[in-house]
Amino acid sequence: MENFKLSPPWMTFAHEITALFENDEGVKVVHDTEANEIKLYVEDSIKAAALTELLPTEKKFGNVTIKLEVIPANDEDTRVIDLFNAAFAGNSAVSYIRNVQMPVMGGFNYVVFKPEVVQFFNDQLDDVNGNKSMLYQEIAKDVFGGDQKVFFCTDGHKCLGAPLGEWP
Repeated sequence: MENFKLSPPWMTFAHEITALFENDEGVKVVHDTEANEIKLYVEDSIKAAALTELLPTEKKFGNVTIKLEVIPANDEDTRVIDLFNAAFAGNSAVSYIRNVQMPVMGGFNYVVFKPEVVQFFNDQLDDVNGNKSMLYQEIAKDVFGGDQKVFFCTDGHKCLGAPLGEWP
């Protein structure tokens, strides 16, 4: 009995989570024993949302806390697109919003505006009458910056800095 070893209850819990999803090809369970974290990488966004709702975010075993995190595939891309969809819901300036997955390059997010020139008062030296004329895509790029991994486009024209040229 020299090799006899008891696993702590949090290890049993990690094994339970792994066993529960080991036959599901759309879920990959990763247990980080040093950080006391269990991450479930889920390919289906509906399943990921359900698991996020159903599973606890942490489980306590005495003085040890195990954190559980459900990570949808393309989590960042999906979250950003969801935010832009919510932010521009009902806005008639937007033509459509889309995430495009490329096999090698990953995902790209696009917010595509209707082709309209927007003019507004702007008391600067650019225009003697104090007018500023821009496309919605230019305004969005100025307002939102480039940190969201989103390309702003005008329907039928090239996207500003987009790796896919004129798509979408």
